[in-house]
Amino acid sequence: MAINIAKSLSSTVTLCDGVVMPLFGLGTYQAQGRVGVEAVKCAIQSGYRLLDTATYYNNEADVGQGIKAAGVKREDVFVVTKLFWHDGHGRDRCTKAFTKSLKSLDCGYVNLYLIHSPSGGKILETYDAMLDLKQKGLIRSVGVSNFGVHHLEELKKAGRPTPSVNQIELHPWQQKADIVRYCRENGIAVMGYSPLAKGRHLHDTVLTNLGKKYNKTPGQVMIRWSVQKGYITIPKTTRKERITENAQVFDWTLSEDDMQTLDGLPNQSCSWDPTTGPWQP
Repeated sequence: MAINIAKSLSSTVTLCDGVVMPLFGLGTYQAQGRVGVEAVKCAIQSGYRLLDTATYYNNEADVGQGIKAAGVKREDVFVVTKLFWHDGHGRDRCTKAFTKSLKSLDCGYVNLYLIHSPSGGKILETYDAMLDLKQKGLIRSVGVSNFGVHHLEELKKAGRPTPSVNQIELHPWQQKADIVRYCRENGIAVMGYSPLAKGRHLHDTVLTNLGKKYNKTPGQVMIRWSVQKGYITIPKTTRKERITENAQVFDWTLSEDDMQTLDGLPNQSCSWDPTTGPWQP
C-alpha cells in the first residue's frame, strides 16, 4: 500500500474498499459533556474533518452535537466509532450496539466502524454483522483496532474482506513495526492512537532538543513524526489552543537523521495492548 503523507488538514487516503478518509483528525477520548461538544465544534471550524470516538468513550452523543453545532454538511465530516468489546461482540449484540451508537451520534451513518479490540471474542460473527450493516448503507467502511498480525492473518484465512483500517497505539515509544509492515503489505491503512503518548514523554530531552531545533513544541514533534510516517493521526485535546497547535505540523519536515533518532527510542506503551492476545473467532 502506497504511503500517503498528509500535507494539510484536507489531505486524504483512499482505503482498500474505495472509501476516501482524511489523514488527520481529532481524538475524543475523555472529551465528554459540554467540553467535548465544544472541542468537536472548534476542531471542525478549524478545518478538521476526521473525528474519532467509541462506545467506550461514552461521548458519541457529544460528538454528534459538536458536528451539528459546527454548522457543516454531514458529508464533509468523517466519523469513526468503535464497538465496545465487553458486551458488543456477536451478531445480534453488534447490531444492537451499532444501532445505539448511531442513535447517539445522530448523524445518519458512520463512515468507519471498528472492532475496538480482538479480546471480546466472536470476531468472525461480529465482523459479519458489521459487513451486513455496511450492505444496508449504515456504515461506509469496516475496520479493526488493536489487532496484531496473527489476528489479521486469521481474519484473512477465514475468507473475510480485508479490513480497511487497523487503529493501534503509535508514537516514537511504541512503533509496532511488525503490525505496520503487515498492514501496508496487505492494503490496510494504519491509524495511530495516542500519538502524544498521553503526554508522558513531553519533557524527554530528545523531544525538547528537537523542539528547540525546529522552533516547535515537543508535542508538535511527536505529531509530525506520526504524520511523516504516513499514519492517520488523531491527537486528542479539548483545549482550543491545542487544537490549533496540533495541526501546525504540515509546513515543516523532520530530517531523516532526526526521524531515525526518534525511531530508536525504547519501547514503552502508554496504554493497553490487546494486539498480543489470543485469537478468539
